[in-house]
Amino acid sequence: MRSASSDPAPAAAARATVTATAPAAGHLRAASSLAFEVKDGEAVLRYGGRALLRHSPGSPCAALGTSRLTFAVFKGRFRIRDRSRLSPLRGLAAEEGPDGLLLRFSGRRGGFTLRAREADGLLRLAVEDCPSGAAFRLDLAAAPDERIFGCGEHFTRFDLRGERVRIWVEEHIGTLETIRKILLLGLGLRPRTRAFRRYSTYFPQPTFVSSARYFCHVDCDAHGVLDFRSARRHRILFHGAPKEIVIGRGAGYPELLGKLGGLLGRQPQLPDWVHDGIILGIQDGTAACGDKLRRMRDAGAAVAGIWAQDWEGQRRTYFGKQLRWDYRWDRALYPGLDEAIRRWKAEGVSFLGYVNPYLCDDGLLFREAESRGFLARRRDGSTYLTTATSFPFGIVDLTNPAARAWFKEVIRNNMVGLGMRGWMADFGEYLPADARLAGGTGGEWHNRWPLLWSRLNREVLAEAGLLGEAVFFTRSGYSGCAGESTLVWNGDQHVDWSGDYGLGSVVRASLSLAMSGVAVCHSDLGGYTTVPGVTRSKELFLRWLELCAFSPLMRSHEGNRPEANWQFDSDEETVAAVARFSSLHAALKPYLKAVEAEAADQGLPMMRPLFFHYEGDFGPDEDRAYLLGRDLAVFPVLESGAETRRIVLPDDGWTRLFGGGDFGGGAHEVRAELGRPAVFWRRASGFAPLFAAAGERFAPSVRD
Repeated sequence: MRSASSDPAPAAAARATVTATAPAAGHLRAASSLAFEVKDGEAVLRYGGRALLRHSPGSPCAALGTSRLTFAVFKGRFRIRDRSRLSPLRGLAAEEGPDGLLLRFSGRRGGFTLRAREADGLLRLAVEDCPSGAAFRLDLAAAPDERIFGCGEHFTRFDLRGERVRIWVEEHIGTLETIRKILLLGLGLRPRTRAFRRYSTYFPQPTFVSSARYFCHVDCDAHGVLDFRSARRHRILFHGAPKEIVIGRGAGYPELLGKLGGLLGRQPQLPDWVHDGIILGIQDGTAACGDKLRRMRDAGAAVAGIWAQDWEGQRRTYFGKQLRWDYRWDRALYPGLDEAIRRWKAEGVSFLGYVNPYLCDDGLLFREAESRGFLARRRDGSTYLTTATSFPFGIVDLTNPAARAWFKEVIRNNMVGLGMRGWMADFGEYLPADARLAGGTGGEWHNRWPLLWSRLNREVLAEAGLLGEAVFFTRSGYSGCAGESTLVWNGDQHVDWSGDYGLGSVVRASLSLAMSGVAVCHSDLGGYTTVPGVTRSKELFLRWLELCAFSPLMRSHEGNRPEANWQFDSDEETVAAVARFSSLHAALKPYLKAVEAEAADQGLPMMRPLFFHYEGDFGPDEDRAYLLGRDLAVFPVLESGAETRRIVLPDDGWTRLFGGGDFGGGAHEVRAELGRPAVFWRRASGFAPLFAAAGERFAPSVRD
């Protein structure tokens, strides 16, 4: 073992010296995958034979400074100004201790220590002796041909090499971007996907997976950046010292994602009933729910549930049909709902509702929470009111144990007690940095807020004895949410074909979550957000229906302006299509449950990139197609008017689900008319009889 030291001053770089402090230079222990060496004034830390850190006085891999951030928030989007100045840490002294290798970085303004040790098949770099409030930077060695995936949910890029990824929870598309889209559409122009840096995400995560078969997770809750723009390094920058940086290695992506799931937590299997068909998004009252359910079941649809987000009442705004965030049963809109829920359950149809961690300021729950000190406050002690679209709301202080207990009781009594077997646990992104909480400031808790929100909902299910029987689904997230949330959805996507937030982004967003350790996710069937010039067409709905039939879960959404959009019952042809694809989804239940078991037990995502089990270049299909489990390859049509699809199949033996025909790996041009998506099953699958029977039973009338 050697000790490398260097003068902190750049001018002294040439005078750096190296002294040996261990007999086996270049190695720690025979059983260790770590190696440290110094050659020609450069120190290199290797893990599993791969260079992880490269440091020299002239090219230091670490820096430190004082964090200086300012935040401004507007309807869920944050403008963040960074005035921090970091100084390189040119000095490095390394020594082997009883609990790992110590790397002591130093500079003119202090330094920090990395304690490197292997544990449970992972390399853990604990950050020690770092000044409080510091801006922390560490550069990992990179290879020019590396590709980078993960970092949470991203809608416009899958391979993040060449990008700078902001780690801060917020809305994906804010009001200003939406206004821009409306104006361009009004001028007859098609909005283009903007640069990656223009967008943000509900679910960032400081975790990336490399094509070099390793992952890196940064255990830090502060605002951060992962920068992959350099050919020689991956830069980690956080405005607060990480607890540790964890590196995992694997022979392939299944092993890597399995280890990542073990580190961050794994989602449980979904309740059995969710695969019995589609969950219909319906609004406007008990009668509307009953009538639409009856029509769809009479048409032969397999219906697993009704999701009525307006169970607590509606609010009409300029944005459309919104909700009253006062989570009490609206008996006027939903008379006899308790009896209806019991009747539907007896018929095999579950009822789901809606909740978020905000309370509208004109509601009874807001007044109670405010009087008891359960809401986030401003510096002057007044209640912190913020706005999502047009109405103000207060934020339940999830760091206050009494507030958490009270809000859990609200959900338990008003929702579980009503008979709900699930709900959308919406939002979690809006906590202002300057809010005052029982546990600190909004800035300190902002990225952790989705974790607190997911955990609260999970505790409700656990305390009610409903884990495994009921489900909640979340859009916001951060590190650890995969182990708390029962299900994730892709957020409030636009009801169009766009690649930044419409149908064209669904596969990409789902796969980026998959490569971040989130194994089970789905989208609003048909999308959600309608704005002037953007409404859901029949074709868009039917293509989204096809995609969702081959997803972990089918759930439709009427959107914020239901009357402007095509719905599941808008005409008889659509009703028939929903009946067919919901029944197909239900027929795949044995396979979906087996894939879910892999997610729960091994951490393998249900929706997987084509390269997950295979080598090869899949071109545009890399983020426009996916494997559902190991044995189904799905190539959805994502462009309006398309009736053919050019595909690249993995190197295996495949049979087309609809129409039959055997295919090998490589590029193919296939027909993909409405109602006949390009889906293939692996001939070596143990579920081959199930797939063959489903293809025959649900075959469309059109064949090659």
